[in-house]
Amino acid sequence: MGYDVKLVDPVSERVLQLEELKAEFNITCNYKEHFVRTLGEKGVRAIYGMTGAASLPILDNAINQLKENVDDNYWAPTEGNAKRALLCLKILAEKLPNGIWQGN
Repeated sequence: MGYDVKLVDPVSERVLQLEELKAEFNITCNYKEHFVRTLGEKGVRAIYGMTGAASLPILDNAINQLKENVDDNYWAPTEGNAKRALLCLKILAEKLPNGIWQGN
């Protein structure tokens, strides 16, 4: 199981899109310990309900706490892999600052 994180329109709650891509991202729960350590006990769910713009400082803070040790194996629970996932969320938040984060 993982996190299905997405940015939605604040009125319709439909997933926002960037050209042909939906603004949603699935993240493995293997990174949970890194998310809890850097985002608090809710982990990545800490940004749920926030706008993309409001989440940027929180994502930046977490990203800055994580190492660069990316593993070629996406499932490996390294700080670098968790950081890479948060960087993807940051890109979505920058491109869709008025979207609201939702997830499971």
